[in-house]
Amino acid sequence: MTKLGCSVTTCLHNADLCCCKNQITVEGKDAKTSDCTCCGSFDEKSGDSFKNSYQSPNTHLEVQCEAINCAYNEKKVCRAENIGIAGNGATTANQTECATFKLR
Repeated sequence: MTKLGCSVTTCLHNADLCCCKNQITVEGKDAKTSDCTCCGSFDEKSGDSFKNSYQSPNTHLEVQCEAINCAYNEKKVCRAENIGIAGNGATTANQTECATFKLR
């Protein structure tokens, strides 16, 4: 499993810069740069929501990857040792990105 760090603190699933989901999906089927990818699992924190839907941060998780042009994509699964999801102040998934994306 991939070690994932997430700096998208506006996401409901973010806790201590880690994701609290069991798996995420990186979208960007035709991406050629990281800014053409996004975290399809992003859900914006709303109002007074302080808790995510899962219990604790998960530093290693499965990352499904739709970015077929990425060097780390093997049969739609990310095989990078470390992955970073970025998107400071994001309010939608399209404002996030896989900062680890590397063009084949």
